[in-house]
Amino acid sequence: MTGRAARHEPDGQDDRRAATRADVPGPRSTTSSPLPGLLAAICDRLPEDRLVALEHVFGMVSGPGDPLLRRFIAAQPAAGLAHQLTEIAHVWSTEAPGMPGPGLALALATVRSFPRPRPAQVVVSGPMSASIPARLTSGVAVDVIRSAETSLLIASFAAHGARDVVTEIGQAVGRGVRVDLLLEESTQASAAFAALPDEVHVWHRAGTSGVLHAKLIAADRHSAFLGSANLTDRALSDNIELGVVLRDPSTVEPLVDHFRWFLAPENDVMRLA
Repeated sequence: MTGRAARHEPDGQDDRRAATRADVPGPRSTTSSPLPGLLAAICDRLPEDRLVALEHVFGMVSGPGDPLLRRFIAAQPAAGLAHQLTEIAHVWSTEAPGMPGPGLALALATVRSFPRPRPAQVVVSGPMSASIPARLTSGVAVDVIRSAETSLLIASFAAHGARDVVTEIGQAVGRGVRVDLLLEESTQASAAFAALPDEVHVWHRAGTSGVLHAKLIAADRHSAFLGSANLTDRALSDNIELGVVLRDPSTVEPLVDHFRWFLAPENDVMRLA
């Protein structure tokens, strides 16, 4: 036989290849909706009670153009939150305009129900911009305290006023939460908490070198707020301050253990006031 030899395929293979080419469709180009991601970002940002309130609003509106939803969005004071909600409304109107509000409320509840690691969240005081989805220090401090079920560990170099924070600490004590306040004695920070019940444990440094300069609010072992702000009215609202909220127990637990180590008498770091 001259020329190139003919190539023979096993019986049936030609038929299978032809069927594959003719009967199996190729990959389709699809663009998934960004709505689930936007809802997940809102779940990462807002505490549980705020998410429930948002679900309630979604459940009451007829659609993305409902005036009730527009008023709710316009009333949001947190930096960037109104922008996030406006983006959700826009995607809702372009991708699922026929879906009623209760449908979006159900979608938000579904996203919220899936446990997942929550990223660190930026917290600021002072002038606000829409550059990043940040939250105000005063609101975050209250939210973290409110989330405590068994224990609160709070450290601050200075404290003055901060009535909302003091009120929330008192309510935490009322529901059986153990509260430990680590305060710098030289600033008379403990005076801001004088009205709290006797069950609150106030700690000062045992030694004379250095100062307690840390700022921390840790709820149980699941959430912690740390940053530059003291527990003063100006730091919580007016000063330019920066912090983060951590909601990953793998990060929060060793942080809490570190500060709890300070309170052990044998370590001679802190003493009860």
